[in-house]
Amino acid sequence: MAEAASHTTSYVRDKMLPQAEPPTLQKGAIKWMRDNLFSGWLNSILTIVSIYVIWAVVSDLFPWFANSIWRADSLTQCREIRNATVGADAPAACFAVIVDRWQQLLFGFYPREFYWRPILSLVVMLTALMPVLFPRLPRAALLWSVSAPFVIFFLLWGGSVWFPLAAALGFVIGAVAWRLVSAASGALLGVLAAIILPIIYWLYFAAPLADGLAGSVPLGLEAVPSKQFGGFMLSVVIGISGIVLSLPLGILLALGRQSPLFIINKLSVGFIEIIRGVPLIVWLFTASLLLNYFLPPGTNFDLMLRVIIMVTLFASAYIAEVVRGGLAALPKGQYEAADALGLDYWKSMRLIILPQALKIAIPGIVNTFIGLFKDTTLVVFIGLLDPIGLTNAIRASTDWNGIYWELFLFIALMFFVFCFSMGRYSLYLEKKLRREHR
Repeated sequence: MAEAASHTTSYVRDKMLPQAEPPTLQKGAIKWMRDNLFSGWLNSILTIVSIYVIWAVVSDLFPWFANSIWRADSLTQCREIRNATVGADAPAACFAVIVDRWQQLLFGFYPREFYWRPILSLVVMLTALMPVLFPRLPRAALLWSVSAPFVIFFLLWGGSVWFPLAAALGFVIGAVAWRLVSAASGALLGVLAAIILPIIYWLYFAAPLADGLAGSVPLGLEAVPSKQFGGFMLSVVIGISGIVLSLPLGILLALGRQSPLFIINKLSVGFIEIIRGVPLIVWLFTASLLLNYFLPPGTNFDLMLRVIIMVTLFASAYIAEVVRGGLAALPKGQYEAADALGLDYWKSMRLIILPQALKIAIPGIVNTFIGLFKDTTLVVFIGLLDPIGLTNAIRASTDWNGIYWELFLFIALMFFVFCFSMGRYSLYLEKKLRREHR
């Protein structure tokens, strides 16, 4: 009986086995390749074809980069250096044009002795954006974000310090009017007062006030006209101005399109459809040429300011539709919940509806911003020398006549840095909001 029991008793291990390595095919790079590159016959074929295409492109471009020349005074000298080092038939990039003209590509014809002003303006812009992009910073820092546009304007264009201060006073008048009129007569009249009173002030009182203060206390920097702006500085000024101004205007247009008030609704719909129905290049020509026919004789309306206004209006129409999509995606219960809490229209929009709608619309909004920034290159058609326009000016010189790819590659890299940064921040913001609302 004992022998029979010993043969039927299960074996019980009393010692732990040492940890074993996973099979070679189930770990590391081999597993990743099996899962992502060779998971099936179709995926394997596509992987092989893609590797061949990448190899074909890299094998052609690598010698061009490897033999690149960075020190030369002209394209002819670049070719002489190439012929002496790698041979006349070898491909070689002449990046010496970037070394020679990078300041012009970045700043256009801005005076060289004042380069510190756009550089300082860039620092001011980045520090002003931080409280807006990263809410963990103290909310008091938003005061710097509000005042930064006037500081940047003063640094870039120069002139009397009283002009941007007089312009900023118009926004103060609008904010005070909104508070007083909203408390006394309702939110709608408050919004109208916040729009109409600053416009009247800017048209009739801002310039005389700034001139009077400049005559009494002359403070300022040497003025730089807009015609000397160019390169990436021009693209950044137009793009950032359009982005900052088009977002609030687009939100107002989206709300106006959904408004039950007949006049506001139809005006918003008409504005959005007319602006979206015409290409941006047509509106830029309108700002450049046709707008002068509607202005009083002798009016000097800066071309760059006209372009910023037209780009802002164009982008705001697209932003309005993106935000309207976010508003339409919200369930009806959110609106009913706001009504149940006893909130008026503006409070319900500010506290409940718009935060959720903007969260939904983040990808579309950032996509519109990226498209807007890239579309700033269209200003070359109305005579402003953006980076694309400057390539024509650089290639028109006898030193660099005939060079193409190096300039366009540098411009593409700069635009990629800006647009990729906006896209990455959009992903960061989406993930952050997704974590906070779980």
